[in-house]
Amino acid sequence: MAESASPSVGCCSATFSDLLENGKNKTKIFCQRCGCLVLSPSNATLVEKEFFLPHMYKKNEAQPADGEDLKAFWLVTDMFTFDNVGFTNTVDSIKYLICADCEIGPIGWHHISDKKAFYVAVERVKHEG
Repeated sequence: MAESASPSVGCCSATFSDLLENGKNKTKIFCQRCGCLVLSPSNATLVEKEFFLPHMYKKNEAQPADGEDLKAFWLVTDMFTFDNVGFTNTVDSIKYLICADCEIGPIGWHHISDKKAFYVAVERVKHEG
């Protein structure tokens, strides 16, 4: 699992500037599939941190369970900040974040050695005011 050494806002802040207010998420963050609220406004910081996440959907059973490298994540420092998120079992020291209602995911990840870093992929959620 690829992971960069340290998070920073870098190019992400320019690309996603319409989602930011005072360095935090400006809008509510929802599950793309069921519309469940994942995070309320002003609870996450945008960071640039490359990480490989498995795909949320497989086109068919014959398709390998691969994924993609993502770089833009919402960083949440306390797991109790989430309005609605679930965690998978640990896989190679990683717990994947999923929607607690419809269980789609992964929408993000958490390394079990860092108790204050929970990452939600910007591209895997909906942003609405």
